[in-house]
Amino acid sequence: MADAGKHHVIDYVEIYVTDMDRAKAFYGEVFGWKLTEYAPSYVGFSDGARGVREAGGLCLVENVTPGGPLVLLYSADLEQSQKAVQSGGGKLRKRIYPFPGGRRFEFEDPSGNVLGVWGE
Repeated sequence: MADAGKHHVIDYVEIYVTDMDRAKAFYGEVFGWKLTEYAPSYVGFSDGARGVREAGGLCLVENVTPGGPLVLLYSADLEQSQKAVQSGGGKLRKRIYPFPGGRRFEFEDPSGNVLGVWGE
């Protein structure tokens, strides 16, 4: 029987990447994600927040089209996360700014995906 508590809850996020080795290094080093390689074109990731359960995957594609949904990661230290993104090869789109509920910044990963990181 299906778990009604999971109904309509975000369950898995796929991030399209154009260079798998660079993407693995970026997400593994900057955010400390655990990576599981299933194929040269697909790597699952666990962010640690949900135990060993995967939160999503890195999917190799030829081109990344900007403008998809904005995925937000949580950070207990927003300034440190912003520095890690920059030193890891990410490009800041918006530096830390206030928004209802906290503060956040937005960045572009090495493949061109735009993500955000928020904190209280």
